[in-house]
Formats: sequence, structure tokens, C-alpha cells
Amino acid sequence: MPPHAARFAGTRRRVLAVLLAATCLTAGAPAIARPLDEVTASGVLRVAVYGDNVPFSGEGDAGPRGIDVDIARAIADRLKLRLDLRVVDAGETVDGDFRLNLWRGDLAGSPLADLMLHVPHDRVLATRNEQIFLTTPYFEQRLAFAYHRDRIEGFEGVRDLEGHAVAVEGMSGSDSLVMNAEGGRYRASVKHYRSFDEAAKAYLAGEAPILAGTRAGIEAAIAAAGASRGDNPVVEVPMPGIVRTRWDLGGAVRSDSRDLAYAVGDALSALAAEGRLKAICDAYGVTYAAPQGY
Repeated sequence: MPPHAARFAGTRRRVLAVLLAATCLTAGAPAIARPLDEVTASGVLRVAVYGDNVPFSGEGDAGPRGIDVDIARAIADRLKLRLDLRVVDAGETVDGDFRLNLWRGDLAGSPLADLMLHVPHDRVLATRNEQIFLTTPYFEQRLAFAYHRDRIEGFEGVRDLEGHAVAVEGMSGSDSLVMNAEGGRYRASVKHYRSFDEAAKAYLAGEAPILAGTRAGIEAAIAAAGASRGDNPVVEVPMPGIVRTRWDLGGAVRSDSRDLAYAVGDALSALAAEGRLKAICDAYGVTYAAPQGY
């Protein structure tokens, strides 16, 4: 399973345990999924994306922006539907996010999303959540490192971490990767920050010569700061003993809306073939990584 599937990577967690428990005990009509024909008839596609999840989704000067936001718009356009974008908080688990946004809902009875993006395309996760169905994936997320070329001659393997401070977001997949590499050999070098944004700012300010995170997050942070990619190479290196450093991201719908999932999958495949997914990533300084299934 992806490093963040059990506990969604990063800073966007707000505890939903009380809310979810209350929801489970609340009587009332069950939430109803919207199959493709109902979505089409309404003329609106409701898509949920995570807040505070740069570069995939977050608040910009003119409203939500990011890779997932642009992909949601492109999918809606492809399906000839108006986009109703929902920016949602990440809960303690992806399972809880499915429950709240796709199949049970909240205490207020808010309309459910038809589609949720930035979902780990993971067989175990899908099997554990019978109420949801995964769409075609659209991006391969990868854990990576950036380093200051003027302070480190090269970075070719995990042993190049030796003797260098590493800025990393605490409780993230990258944190787990570095802390457990070679039996915890590099733990003393790790500098934890409350968010990836804080870790990236510390790295760019020279507080640490190495930054650990997702390749997308690192590349976007370097681009946003106007820093040189030549001076801040982004690398992926073998991590002995680490099971998985890459995973696909896709979407999810409720299980009885599979025809919608297939339509979304067709739209994503067309967007990839046309180069639209690459162009969307390029706009945020991110290298497009096609899912392994493509």
C-alpha cells in the first residue's frame, strides 16, 4: 500500500472520528449515488479534491488551483458537464474520506460528490472499501529528494544522506522512508517540519542541504520559489529495504456508479493521449509521470 494510504500524507488532517461516529448513529435515508445517466441529466459533475494539497489542489488568489483542480475541469469539459468543485479536508484515513464524501455523507445531509480525485490506486484499499470503485489512474506519485548542488557533490544513493541534514514533513511517507532506511541509520540527520511547505522553505533558505518529499511537491516548490533546477537537482534513488516508493493516483466513485467511473476513465485516457495531462503538470513546474498502467 502507498505510504500514505492508511494515514493520508501530510498536513491536511483534521480529526473526523467524532463526526464519523455520530454519522454512523444518525438515522435517516441512505445517501444515493448518481450513476452516469443521472449526472448527465443534471448537467453537473460534483468533484471532491483535497484542500491544502499543493501542487494538486489548494487555495489561490482567484480560488482553488492545482493539478487536480485543472484535471477536474478537463474531465467535466470532456463529459460536457458543468463542474461543481468541492474542496474537502483530509481525514485520518482515506477510508474515512470515502465515507464522508462519496457514500454516507455528513450530518447536514450535503449532496455527495460524484467523483473524488487524488485517491491511491491501490488494490488493498479498494478491496477494503466495497462501497467505492476506482477509476483509471492519471498520475504516478514518486518519493524523491532535492539537494543543493553547491553543498553536495552528487546524490546517487541513500548513503549520500550520511552527514547531511534532511528537511522533511513529519509523519509523511518521505519521513517514514528516511527514518527507516538502512535500519534507521540516518535518523539523526532528519529535521522534521509540520508541513511540506515549511520543510521546502527551510531547504530553500539553506537550513538543510537535502529535501525529501514527493517529486511533484519538490518540483512545484522549486518552481514557485523561482529557484534553479540545475542548482537543485531532484533525484530518485534506490532505497534498500523500502517496499514501495511509487504509487498511482486516480479517482473514486461510489460502487453503484461504475458507469460514471468508466466515462471518467475514458476522459482521462483521452486527456493523456492528447498531452493535456502533461500540459497541466507543466503549468505547475511538475514533471508528468504516467501511471504504471498506461
